[in-house]
Amino acid sequence: MRVVTYNVRGFRDGRGRVAAVVYELAPDVLLLQETGSRRDLRRFANEVGMRVARDPWSPLRRRVKNAVLLAEPWRFSSIELHRFPGSPRWYPRGALVARATGGPDPIWAISIHFGLGGAERAGQAASLTDIVATLDGLVIVGGDLNATPDMRATVRIAAALRDAWSHAGEGDGPTFPAIAPAARIDYVFVGDAGTIVRAAVGAEGASKASDHLPVIVDLRLSSG
Repeated sequence: MRVVTYNVRGFRDGRGRVAAVVYELAPDVLLLQETGSRRDLRRFANEVGMRVARDPWSPLRRRVKNAVLLAEPWRFSSIELHRFPGSPRWYPRGALVARATGGPDPIWAISIHFGLGGAERAGQAASLTDIVATLDGLVIVGGDLNATPDMRATVRIAAALRDAWSHAGEGDGPTFPAIAPAARIDYVFVGDAGTIVRAAVGAEGASKASDHLPVIVDLRLSSG
């Protein structure tokens, strides 16, 4: 199974550029952040041939623009948005939690995007690990933490889940800014089930498609 996480900056650098990157990477599970309008996200999903789950309609609150996309044969069996408490009203943050079936066992795929302040991120990491503790089976979390590996939020998550890059990546793996990467702030975390085979950063054309680089992780499922 291939998992990709990618902050696409609202497709502002061109939806077609992002689609070309994703098409080349051919993920089974794609975790997106900053997904722009619902229309653009829907069109993007059609362009890459994947099913899409996003935040539910809420006319009274600003959107948490995370998304989970699945390739065949995976299908959604449940979707839930957990809004993180304490986020700024105009920049809400959350975890989009999707349960997917279609492989040897169901999986949980979670797309996250943390805030800019250290205390805010620490609280969001605590909320995320509480959510993860309630889930059975393979859990995959991917997203933009706005935090480097040594910061509190990252350390807390890495104590509960495996940081795929630490297990199977080479070098520092910086993801931001895409044009001259200097900091690793985008991650894929994996629960105890399955084997992390490979972790990589970037793809052809990625530096022109967003201000973040994608993180690519190949997994071998326990029953597969």
